[in-house]
Amino acid sequence: MFTKVLIANRGEIAVRVIRTLREMGIASVAVYSEADKDSLHVQLADEAVCIGPAKSKDSYLNSMNILSAALTTGAQAIHPGFGFLSENAKFAKMCEECNLTFIGPSWQTINKMGDKSRAKEMMKAQKIPVIPGSDGIVKEISEGHKIANDIGYPVMIKAAAGGGGKGMRMATSEKDFENAFKNAATEAKNAFGDDGLYIEKVIVNPKHVEVQLLADKFGNVIHLGERDCSVQRKNQKMVEEAPCIVISDELREAIGNDAVAAAKAVGYENAGTIEFLLDKDGNYYFMEMNTRIQVEHPVTEMVTGIDIVKQQVLIAAGHKMQYAQADVKILGHAIECRINAEDASNGFRPSPGKINSLHIPGGNGVRVDSFLYQGYSVPPHYDSMLAKLIVYATTRDEAIMKMKRALGEFVVDGVITNVDYHFQIMENNVYKSGLYDTGFIENSMGVD
Repeated sequence: MFTKVLIANRGEIAVRVIRTLREMGIASVAVYSEADKDSLHVQLADEAVCIGPAKSKDSYLNSMNILSAALTTGAQAIHPGFGFLSENAKFAKMCEECNLTFIGPSWQTINKMGDKSRAKEMMKAQKIPVIPGSDGIVKEISEGHKIANDIGYPVMIKAAAGGGGKGMRMATSEKDFENAFKNAATEAKNAFGDDGLYIEKVIVNPKHVEVQLLADKFGNVIHLGERDCSVQRKNQKMVEEAPCIVISDELREAIGNDAVAAAKAVGYENAGTIEFLLDKDGNYYFMEMNTRIQVEHPVTEMVTGIDIVKQQVLIAAGHKMQYAQADVKILGHAIECRINAEDASNGFRPSPGKINSLHIPGGNGVRVDSFLYQGYSVPPHYDSMLAKLIVYATTRDEAIMKMKRALGEFVVDGVITNVDYHFQIMENNVYKSGLYDTGFIENSMGVD
């Protein structure tokens, strides 16, 4: 087992990883930008190293500085968290070349699954349903026009090299295709350093359902059930829950088996997620694979009792998986709300600033993953997520009531948050029915 692990990330995920490392008796090394010198992950880690100025490209995306910090402190492994370098095959390869264990899949696997269009072709070969679309990367607008006309509008233009809603635009007709294509390419280039795009037909009013996987170095692959991530604004997830209540036991088994088959086909190791779109007729389509831990992993931990970060570390250290598929039991219901520093009444405008006072909710079945503390100044340079509020209860209705209670206790004074907006979601009859889809925010909450 490792004796020291560096976390190449910031915010709540860095805090989350540090906590599990401490429970495992493993020393932690935090890295931080100049803007994050007072952040909680810096204070909780056993060691901390400044890796550059505030801008991400100079710090959290600075591979050389992160590797230097790991080697200087004597860390044996690097946990990348999510975002930043977590799905960067080049960084994973650099770790290997420096004799550092990358806590995630191999760089070769990240390469295979990180290219979304290539991943689709691999799924087709495994007879896993995929969304109709382009065969490989689309380089020219004229080529894209032809593909879009062949498969039919609306189409989604997506970055081949990344996810998280970046480099993604929808074209509803031929007249807005060119503008959408150019905007997607520009955003993809800025976010991932790669302007490669592919095109998919839009599945109208789908649910966004993803399956959590764990795979060890001995060929053992299991799934931990699914999550419903359909509450999204502009392709950014806001609320996630597990399990998905519209999925039958038969469909759950089928979609889980396909996710496992997909992971085995590419020789996957560590934690990963297969994302599907589920239409109203119960048909599901492979969308992409995330070769990292997900923001929403806590809801799966709550309904399975399995610490996914701990399993990541054990697998990376060469341990055989502790669980077989038969050991995984999905019990109860969990919901996660992403608490962001943003003004929902003003176009979800970011709201950085100093936390004057803070009250974190608690009680049975309530979990908060956060890096907030009273007196902390939220920097303007990074993602606006402040915390993840997760609740667990026996039934979904009870979980919704518990989330409303917890949201009512969540007080953040000094910055504007979306807490009240989440309360409105929990009160919404469409959400409460469970029959919502990815158009919920626009269609049921009145937001562009």
